[in-house]
Amino acid sequence: MNKTLIVAMETYLRQVKSWSFIVLVLSPFILLAISLGIGYTSATSSSDQQRIAVISDQPALRRQFIKANRDDVKASITTTAAAKKSVSNNNLAGYLVLSADKAKVSGVYHSSDSLGGGMRTKINVFLAQSQQQLNLANAKLSAKQTKSLAVQPSFKQKIQTNHGGANLAKIISFWVLVFMIYMILITYSSVTAQEIASEKGTKVMEIIFSSTKASKYFVGKILGVFGVILTQIIVYIVGGYGFFQIAMHLDNIKQLISDNQTLVNDVIKNMLGINLLFVFLGVIIYTIISAFSGALVAKAEDAPKAAQPAIYLSMIAFFLTMPFQSNSDALISKILSYVPFFSSYFMPMRIINDNASGLEISISLAILVISIGLLTWYIGQIYEGLILQTDDTSFWKRLRRGLSYQK
Repeated sequence: MNKTLIVAMETYLRQVKSWSFIVLVLSPFILLAISLGIGYTSATSSSDQQRIAVISDQPALRRQFIKANRDDVKASITTTAAAKKSVSNNNLAGYLVLSADKAKVSGVYHSSDSLGGGMRTKINVFLAQSQQQLNLANAKLSAKQTKSLAVQPSFKQKIQTNHGGANLAKIISFWVLVFMIYMILITYSSVTAQEIASEKGTKVMEIIFSSTKASKYFVGKILGVFGVILTQIIVYIVGGYGFFQIAMHLDNIKQLISDNQTLVNDVIKNMLGINLLFVFLGVIIYTIISAFSGALVAKAEDAPKAAQPAIYLSMIAFFLTMPFQSNSDALISKILSYVPFFSSYFMPMRIINDNASGLEISISLAILVISIGLLTWYIGQIYEGLILQTDDTSFWKRLRRGLSYQK
């Protein structure tokens, strides 16, 4: 067991220290950082150009407007001269002069461009509310009369949760999950196949197999790759959460997420939990097949070709899911949700669409785990016969000879 762990740790450290792994893990975050940085810079640079200044001889009136429209006002500008200078330098959209006497509240907007509809509405609402307060004060109404005038109309929304947003959340979850499985499989199928194939034809393998069982060595290799996969998934989850928190500090993104909070929650719920476990197990079983394919190549130079069987199989599973996206309860979809190599695609799809019971999910999961265990055990038994073959024969001859190997 110690030798297996040594092999696993050596494989894991060699992979995570490689530049290819570092670039693979960091590239999505670099792209996100660049996108957020550009968004933040452009938002910051253009925010002042979209804001207005508020000038008034009555500080209380000015404070009320700024409090109600804090994000639209550049509060540091307090004089007409400073406001005119900022407008002429294109650092400000315009400035609003507020005034009030005993009978009337007035506002005059100064700018080189017409006022946008949103800002116009906010100014009109503020002026109307201020005028109403002044009118009520001048009318000297009783408390009962003032209370009657303060009654507001009632408006409610009743949304059917089984339609619209819920369906959109299922569609988004399906495509994100399927593409995530596919891209991780493509990546680690190649990594694992090359990891195994690179050892073909080396005398070192004969020395290693003389000191430890080939099955233990194979399991150690697979465990090392599993550790790399798990590390990448954990980094993506933690890093994704961190970037989400950073993005929430950008007003535009925060508003977009707030407006679609239910949709975002549904997508996150569909992506995590049991579906994430199916993704991980699916990557594992394809990785084992990639290792098997890597051991079958004639020489180390053929390593790039070694991943092709696993990649083609994952492509078949990927494209098969598409016709069943909106019909996940079909008989073929149900059958494939229990078949290893396909269940990691089809069962999460059924879970997202609420077409799978707890018992069905458990059975599919059990079949997948047992298949991984049996496949690992069997390939480990014939691994020495596969890896020590160095003659340049046909693929099928090497496969037949490897499968017939018994120690």
